[in-house]
Amino acid sequence: MPVVTLNTSRIDENLNKLGSPLDYFRLMKPRVMSLVVFTAFVGYYTAIPVESYDLHPLLALIGIFAIALGAGASGVLNQWYDSDIDQLMSRTKDRPIPQGKIQPADALSFGVITSLLSIIILGLSVNWLAASLLAFTILFYAIIYTIWLKRHTVQNIVIGGAAGAFPPVIGQVCATGNIGIESLILFLIIFLWTPPHFWALALIKKDDYAAAKIPMLPIIAGDKITRKNILIYSFLLVPCSYLPWIFDYSGNLYLFIVTIFGVEFLRRSILVIKEVEDSEKSLFIYSIFYLSIVFATICIDKII
Repeated sequence: MPVVTLNTSRIDENLNKLGSPLDYFRLMKPRVMSLVVFTAFVGYYTAIPVESYDLHPLLALIGIFAIALGAGASGVLNQWYDSDIDQLMSRTKDRPIPQGKIQPADALSFGVITSLLSIIILGLSVNWLAASLLAFTILFYAIIYTIWLKRHTVQNIVIGGAAGAFPPVIGQVCATGNIGIESLILFLIIFLWTPPHFWALALIKKDDYAAAKIPMLPIIAGDKITRKNILIYSFLLVPCSYLPWIFDYSGNLYLFIVTIFGVEFLRRSILVIKEVEDSEKSLFIYSIFYLSIVFATICIDKII
C-alpha cells in the first residue's frame, strides 16, 4: 500500500504568507485608528441633540466600531499601494508587506472587504448619510491622497489632511442625522493641525522621503520655507481652536486649557523657525498631545 506523505514545509510556507492576525491588525494602522475613533466620538458626543433623531447607545457603539473599521481599511489600502516605497524608508520598512509577512494581493482583498463591511455596518446600524461620508473618506484617503496627491504634489498633506478631519463630522451625523457647525469646526481644527504636524515629521525624516521620491515640502522648497509654513499654520490653528468657545459649545475650562496649550504650541513652532536643535521632534510629539487635549477638554467641559 503506498504511503502518503505531506510536505509540511510547503504548508508552513503558505501559511506564513497569509500573515498572522497581528500582522493584519498592524496593517490597519492601530495608532491612527485610535485617533480617528477618539475624534469621531468627540464629534458624536458634542453634537447638539435633535429631538426627532434618537440613536440607541448600542447602535452608537456599533457606529463607532464601523468608523474604526473604515479607518483601518483606509490604512490597509494605503499600505498596499505604498508597499514599494515603504521598504525604502526607515520609518515604514518594518511594516507587514515590506517584511513579506503579508502579500500585496491579500492586503488589497482585506482592505476592500473591510471597507465595504464598515460602510454597510454603519449604514444599517446608524444612517446612510454617515455611511456615505465614511465611504467618501475611505476613497479620499486611499485614492485622492495615497494614489494621486502623495507622490505628485507638495500640497499632498495639506489637501490630504481632509481625510483625517472627516471623523468628527461622521460622528455628528451619527448622533443627529445632520452635518452641523460643531463638527465643521472640529474638521477645521484637524485640517489646520495636519500641516505643522506632518511637516515637522518631514523635517526629521527628510532623507527617507527623498529616497522614496515623495515631494514633501522640505525636499521641494527647502527647510527654511517649511519652517515658515509650520509657523503660519500654527498661527492659523491656535486661534481656530477658540471657535468651540466662541460658538458656545464649550465653556471657560476649555478657554483656559486651549490658551495655555495653544501658547505652548506657538512657542515650539517659533523654536522650529529658529532652528533650535530637536525642535522639530519636540513640535511633532507635542502636536499629538495638543490635539488630544483640545478634543478631550471639549468633552470634559460638556460633562461639568
